[in-house]
Amino acid sequence: MKAMKFTPPGYGGRRRDPDEVKRDGWREQGLLAVSVDDDRLTWPERELVRQLGEKLYGKRQKRHG
Repeated sequence: MKAMKFTPPGYGGRRRDPDEVKRDGWREQGLLAVSVDDDRLTWPERELVRQLGEKLYGKRQKRHG
């Protein structure tokens, strides 16, 4: 059996961490992915994120447990 001489798309290379993907999404496409539980945000900032999420997508499902 011969070894593959190329890497198919999506395989190999370096996997980016989630914050790097979010940062690149913001810088390149103007997309913002923010967790409502992000500890880097102040309470008013987290509340704003929650309100925007509810306005755009509706209320979150309740967590069980």
